Amino acid sequence: MIQISPSIQINENELRFDYVRASGPGGQNVNKVATAVQLRFDVSASSLPEGIRSRLIHLAGKRITSDGVLLIEAKQFRTQEQNREDAIQRFVELIRKATVKPKPRRKTKPTKASKEKRLQSKKQRGEIKKSRQSKPFE
Repeated sequence: MIQISPSIQINENELRFDYVRASGPGGQNVNKVATAVQLRFDVSASSLPEGIRSRLIHLAGKRITSDGVLLIEAKQFRTQEQNREDAIQRFVELIRKATVKPKPRRKTKPTKASKEKRLQSKKQRGEIKKSRQSKPFE
């Protein structure tokens, strides 16, 4: 079990790991060994609550496939184990961000002073434009 928060846990069976060849450091070994890790997590079939699920999809952006699978790729390190831990850590961090509910927006009205200030600046701007106009010849 992966502990996200005191109330949220994810079973490791819900995660799927694929190992692929990575570019970057590793010398000639990089051509032989599959060290990069792709973590796949099916968000739609997960045990997460609905609110967290929708926020996770929104936060993940391009990392969500059309099938609703979250894809996190880790290829920073030279070993599979380090890349696997990095992928899990990034996955947990993303879910922790999704657990935070956004603060609801409250509608506000502009103050009387700000309305008057706006109208005054519009009037002033109009006067400047009026002074630029050429006067008709009489």
